Amino acid sequence: MEEFAYILDYLPQGAPGNGFGKKESVCYAVGDEEFKLFELVPKTGAPVTIGERVFIGKDSDKQKRDVIDHVKRRVTYNDLTSNAMSELEFAITDIVMANQPRFIKFFNEAEAISMRKHLLEELPGLGKKSMLAILDERKKGNFKDFADLTERAGIKTPEKLIVARIVLELEDSDRKHYLFVSR
Repeated sequence: MEEFAYILDYLPQGAPGNGFGKKESVCYAVGDEEFKLFELVPKTGAPVTIGERVFIGKDSDKQKRDVIDHVKRRVTYNDLTSNAMSELEFAITDIVMANQPRFIKFFNEAEAISMRKHLLEELPGLGKKSMLAILDERKKGNFKDFADLTERAGIKTPEKLIVARIVLELEDSDRKHYLFVSR
């Protein structure tokens, strides 16, 4: 269950094509745990900023929804506005960088899928040579963070590989393997 989401787009006049009646403001957002996409309704008069991390979970004593009134619905990648689509990669990069231990764990624990393919090869832009370099260095000890992975295995921007994979999983709902996005 998503507790927080990053705002991708804000439509103060509501989503286009909903008739001629009074339209409610909506935001498009991506969850920071399972990368679910949402259409949210902001509180009246609340300041909404694109790229902002907002609370969307159940209300509790410690944490109240101060920006978002309620989750309207889950959406697919194709339901997003063009602005939300263009902001998606930036939001996912923020999420990945804020949660390095979670994603470095993938590099430390990824296994073979079959006799011919390794889970690391599912990352766009990571080939056999890079995969073998990661596996060789992993034998010497776990990677601590992205900088350690870059230094030891020569992978220039490992966070971009993760981000590219997450975006790919969101864009294509018919993937065989999902590594990071909850279905």
